[in-house]
Amino acid sequence: MKKFLNSPDTVLRDALAGVAAAHPSLHVDPVNKVITRAERADKVTLISGGGSGHEPLHGGFVGTGMLDAACPGEIFTSPVPDQMYAAARTVGTDAGVVFVVKNYTGDVMNFQLAAELADDDGIQVETVLVDDDVAVQDSTWTAGRRGTGATLFVEKIAGALAEQGGDLKAVADLGRRVNAASRSFAVALTSCTTPAAGRPGFDLPDDEIEIGVGIHGEPGRSREKIRPANEIAQTMVTAVLADQPLSPGAETIVMLNGLGGTPLIELYILFGEVAALLAESGVVIARSLVGNYVTSLDMAGASLTVCHADEQMLGLWDAPVHTPALRWGT
Repeated sequence: MKKFLNSPDTVLRDALAGVAAAHPSLHVDPVNKVITRAERADKVTLISGGGSGHEPLHGGFVGTGMLDAACPGEIFTSPVPDQMYAAARTVGTDAGVVFVVKNYTGDVMNFQLAAELADDDGIQVETVLVDDDVAVQDSTWTAGRRGTGATLFVEKIAGALAEQGGDLKAVADLGRRVNAASRSFAVALTSCTTPAAGRPGFDLPDDEIEIGVGIHGEPGRSREKIRPANEIAQTMVTAVLADQPLSPGAETIVMLNGLGGTPLIELYILFGEVAALLAESGVVIARSLVGNYVTSLDMAGASLTVCHADEQMLGLWDAPVHTPALRWGT
């Protein structure tokens, strides 16, 4: 294993020190392991988090127009309730807090415990559960669908509404609506290597790919032979549209996301194929993202997320955002 590490035991601590050094607009609490906006905002606040190794998710999306705080756990390990509770106490306001939670057992349980602690302190909390992955219904990590790429869509769109002064119910309801309108599907070319293990998480022969992989390297629907990008794109688009058929003319936000080890040129090749396939179905790509946003350490692979977006969602998507990993507008 070749990685830029000091020690496998200090990965999160050392990474948080780097985040603090690189982004003065953020406040990093090394004791509670919480990343927050440097200035407290008087509005509904959004908090998310999860195991590290998926960067820039979630810390990279803390800032104006998205999250107010992120709680990073150890690699592929849920943050603990005390972290989330500390985040709620730090950024929470009288307007309330929205927890954005990916559907993994540890995340769901720990965010629920944190919500109960916050409620005891008089902090109103609404939870938005993200479960957009259509690859499998249940997995090693979760009951029901896994939460993946749509997490970014929820954080961006609901975060924009909160920034504009939306109330707690409106922000949470919109987040749930964005999740319900989104579907994701991923394909892996390689496994990922966690610092603690020092070896790939699973064995994937050079001529095979994992269809429907999860962001922790969880198995998907099947293991198949490698094939051209246009055929892989067809598999991804078919899986998404089979679960949520879209009528001709439907407007969408589409993200072609790298899983950490895929060159950008390959992501653009895949996106070109996805765009052509969606056009054949009459689906309109109104907005798009291509790049590494929800990763799995050094895994080579990609995920496709499609959100059937209405006028409100598109308007809020276009609203200004200023975070380390996502920024546009003024």
